[in-house]
Amino acid sequence: MEHLIDIKDLSVEEIDNLIKVAKDIIANPEKYSHKCDGKKLATLFFEPSTRTRLSFESAMLSLGGNVLGFSEASSSSVSKGETVADTIRVVACYSDIIAMRHPKEGAPLVASLKSPVPIINAGDGGHNHPTQTLTDLLTIQSEKGRLENLTIGLCGDLKFGRTVHSLITAMSRYKNIKFVLIAPDELKLPEYVKKDVLEKNNIEYCETNDIEEYMDKLDILYMTRVQKERFFNEADYIRLKDYYILNKEKLKTAKEDLCIMHPLPRVNEISTDVDEDPRACYFKQANYGRYIRMALILKMLGVN
Repeated sequence: MEHLIDIKDLSVEEIDNLIKVAKDIIANPEKYSHKCDGKKLATLFFEPSTRTRLSFESAMLSLGGNVLGFSEASSSSVSKGETVADTIRVVACYSDIIAMRHPKEGAPLVASLKSPVPIINAGDGGHNHPTQTLTDLLTIQSEKGRLENLTIGLCGDLKFGRTVHSLITAMSRYKNIKFVLIAPDELKLPEYVKKDVLEKNNIEYCETNDIEEYMDKLDILYMTRVQKERFFNEADYIRLKDYYILNKEKLKTAKEDLCIMHPLPRVNEISTDVDEDPRACYFKQANYGRYIRMALILKMLGVN
């Protein structure tokens, strides 16, 4: 595999193998601690990030490699007017693999067309976030023991949420998956995702604006924050930001083995009183991200 821009760049078989390797890394970390000795990962983050950037850096360091890069566009030559294509060509001279986040949709794809080293899309606008999706799949497989026969509730910002779009695309390739789409009218899942992914693959789904309506049916509840940075009108953001707040009371009808997930950062859409609930998996989910990124780096560098 040359680049990872979209989760569809990976086959189901490749995803399953990445999950297998990630689980082996969790069980035998010392076996992988020098796999990338002498290799360099460049992290080019044109948009702020905590978990994704540090997870990539931790992954490479845990494999014995080194890391270089920047954490915001203002600390790069982009602030002087340099194009993404030129930045990639230069950084590729100093690195073996590049993880890139950018606020503009399609920027990592443009970068991949100019890069002589593998590019990993670490999130582009409201479009794709394939390594978060791999993290989600490892979390679901580890916590539920399967990636089939699941009812998944997606709650919050389904319009701009790139993690939601990527997860729907990935899960649509597994058997007997059902989605409950929980969002206010202004933040509903885009029609093109419904048409091109859900309906095209005959995936059963329903829509509601009530988080409790289908709570007793869910195997997974995937919460998302309303993203302030995607709004042009602050008044709209303020009106919608507290639309859903998950608390213990709202979980009273939920299954005992429900898996509550969130790509983080959380603002206040999950009350802190849920954190100690054994069904809360979002901090474990963040930890799984490091291991699946380790597996991905190994695959993209062709390291066995």
